Amino acid sequence: MATAFIHSQSAPGATTETTLYTVPASTKTVLSTYIVCNRGATATTARVSFTKGAGATATTDYDIYDLLIPPNDVYKATCGYTLNAATVMKVYAGNASLTFQVYGEEIS
Repeated sequence: MATAFIHSQSAPGATTETTLYTVPASTKTVLSTYIVCNRGATATTARVSFTKGAGATATTDYDIYDLLIPPNDVYKATCGYTLNAATVMKVYAGNASLTFQVYGEEIS
């Protein structure tokens, strides 16, 4: 089995669901941590979801939903999630001041 470390990041536009990471075909991924950083001077909300395949995000896919991130602050989730091939991690920001990052390891 081959392994590779991942680090993906995004600063999405306001109120736009954006793909942060997609597990490649024939691969499993163990996500160790994801981070949401509010670079702005006002609080805003964040969403993180994990969708099986390329379908629309369902209500059961959310890990966090409209979590309030204080100004100039960081939310860190240490998770250890194991994701199958084609799982899509999506993020959403209440305004354009959020940065999302994910760290993990791909196993193929």
